[in-house]
Amino acid sequence: MWTALRAACLYFLAVFAAGFLLGTVRTLWLEPALGALHSVLAELPFMLLLSWMACGMVLRRVAVAPDTRSRIAMGSFALLLLLAAEAVLSVTLGGLTLARHAALYTTAPVLAGLAGQMAFALFPLLRN
Repeated sequence: MWTALRAACLYFLAVFAAGFLLGTVRTLWLEPALGALHSVLAELPFMLLLSWMACGMVLRRVAVAPDTRSRIAMGSFALLLLLAAEAVLSVTLGGLTLARHAALYTTAPVLAGLAGQMAFALFPLLRN
């Protein structure tokens, strides 16, 4: 199980770094032109592709057992890290309270992103 958690940390770091860069582009350039929802929908395929590739890279480097339990643990822990990091950034850089951050999960753009994050969490199992 420790191997799956270590892999989850690497997977999270790779995808979070890519998401931070693409999110900056989305926020500064796409969102003003397309609006919040359409900019998230434009970014999502790229994030999913990068997540799929990062997952494969991590699984080639870290010998995560191919059983369902280990792969679900990897994806779930990576998702937990991703959601926690987003909350921390929202509070520290965005100046939001945790309650306001949580309230964002009722909006279409954030729900679209969450759907992508659920796919991100499933990728270790699907790459089995």
